[in-house]
Amino acid sequence: MTAPTVFVLSGPNLNRLGTRQPEIYGSDTLADVHEAVGREAERLGLTADCRQTNSEGELIDWLHEAVDAGADVVLNPGAFTHYSYAVRDACAIVTTSGRSLVEVHLSNPAAREEFRHTSVVSGVATGTVAGFGLQSYLLALRALV
Repeated sequence: MTAPTVFVLSGPNLNRLGTRQPEIYGSDTLADVHEAVGREAERLGLTADCRQTNSEGELIDWLHEAVDAGADVVLNPGAFTHYSYAVRDACAIVTTSGRSLVEVHLSNPAAREEFRHTSVVSGVATGTVAGFGLQSYLLALRALV
């Protein structure tokens, strides 16, 4: 039997982890995140399909692909969190199709600049995990099982 696939999607600027504001985002790179996610997914009996994009359209296409594949999603929308209604609508397609979508953030947006306090994604997500660095992704995987 094949392990269920979870799409682990990261949005803009997350490819710069490890060098981008390490005092906020930590010193782990995106490769470190993907490696840890892969190990945790395997431990949980899942297969993680990890991807990152700086493109809103590509992220939306991947969310559609997750629906078509019948896959749950762990999503760090990056800055799209705060203003992309197109990403929000694609997330709603995931959750209204009967799949789960967990929004993740490395930092705690509520403890940062005012504009980061609003997530347009949270209202359609199954749940949100924020503020635990790389562990946010792993906690999101655990929430799916």
